[in-house]
Amino acid sequence: MTAKIISGREVAEHILEKELSVKVKELKEKNIVPNLVVILVGEMKASASYVAQKEKFAAKAGIKSEVRRFTAEISEEEILSEIDKINNDSLIHGVIVQLPLPDHISVAKVLNRIHPSKDVDGFTPNNVGKLFLGEDTLVSCTPKGIMQMLRISGTDLSGKNVTVIGRSNIVGKPVSILCQSQNATVTMCHSRTKDLNHKLSDADVIIVAVGVPKFISGDQIPEGAVVIDVGIHRVKSNKTKSGYKLVGDVNFDDVESKVSYITPVPGGVGPMTIASLLRNTLFSAKKIIYSHT
Repeated sequence: MTAKIISGREVAEHILEKELSVKVKELKEKNIVPNLVVILVGEMKASASYVAQKEKFAAKAGIKSEVRRFTAEISEEEILSEIDKINNDSLIHGVIVQLPLPDHISVAKVLNRIHPSKDVDGFTPNNVGKLFLGEDTLVSCTPKGIMQMLRISGTDLSGKNVTVIGRSNIVGKPVSILCQSQNATVTMCHSRTKDLNHKLSDADVIIVAVGVPKFISGDQIPEGAVVIDVGIHRVKSNKTKSGYKLVGDVNFDDVESKVSYITPVPGGVGPMTIASLLRNTLFSAKKIIYSHT
């Protein structure tokens, strides 16, 4: 068996060109420009690179994107004050705070300060609560992107066994709720899970977001499963000019021959996360605008 690749990059490009750019153009004809603000604190290269990708994707979709950069020494109160300004600016429809933040700034306080209507990352308690209750809301971007990739692959989750590895608030927990909303039976696994191989043995879909390079190998995967690899890691390699390569939480080369569908790293979940962020920005812009008309 040779797995079919679910190219997040190709799907994201299609969403940008065929969906978002069209809908953004319609809004612009009404003199409405969807506007996203990204708050970036510090000089972490990975964060800066990811933000640059968001700016690139936003430009393709026609969405206005602004990055507000601050040094790592900025105080917690200053960040909270900046969020208050954004909350009160009717021309801004979405805001995200790029994580991680310096240790002296409370992530919980910062995320809680964002108005739920502009929380395009889907991290505030209000939006997480609505997701849990099955209400219309801004859904966390990576889980939202994962669900789109499963749809693109033709994977019907109803009655299927889904194993999620990783219980983070950003990926594991929300994607488990989304899968359950599609009538899947979900098994949540994590660092304390005993006999992981047994939990994987009857999985139809495996979503890996554990944060460990090549954590899952081929001998753990059932034949024909669908594998979504959320991880991305920069590891040393003698086969590249840079001396490094990007790998996921799944040992791709070892797993590819056993599964029906798999996401690559890079070019898998990452682009879909950004596409989902821009979808959320458009959703937020429409909701904010139409609530005032």
